[in-house]
Amino acid sequence: MKKQQLLNNTKTIKMHSAKEVVNHMMANDAFSQWLGIEVIENEPGYAKLKMVVRTEMTNGFNIAHGGIAYSLADSALAFAGNGRGTHAVSIETSIAHTKPAHSDDVLIAEALEKSHTKRFGIYEVTIKNQHKELIALFKGTLYRTGKEWET
Repeated sequence: MKKQQLLNNTKTIKMHSAKEVVNHMMANDAFSQWLGIEVIENEPGYAKLKMVVRTEMTNGFNIAHGGIAYSLADSALAFAGNGRGTHAVSIETSIAHTKPAHSDDVLIAEALEKSHTKRFGIYEVTIKNQHKELIALFKGTLYRTGKEWET
């Protein structure tokens, strides 16, 4: 009975910083964890992520599957947009692959907000390898639901 009373008395706490939101998202994001994504930096409207391409992420051409760069960029988009404290989901994305990535490459994704309104955000994500060579350019549009992030 006491446990039930404690559960009923649990207060909802609003997350106030981009770091709190992104840490919460990352802790519950099995796919980003599987990718091995590390959050290097984040603030409202901005995120910088890092990951290493593993052999099981390569395709028949012995290069990283295009979905790997896309997934890294998509996580960067999500972390940059949700870092404003409101739930935001992608409604449109596109990617242009400019150079192949290989096993053991270190990929860095940087998401930068280009436009911000109450309901929408437009972001550009660049993905570079450890040699600072551009691997892909990604564009994404987020819809902000209006629901604040809470614990």
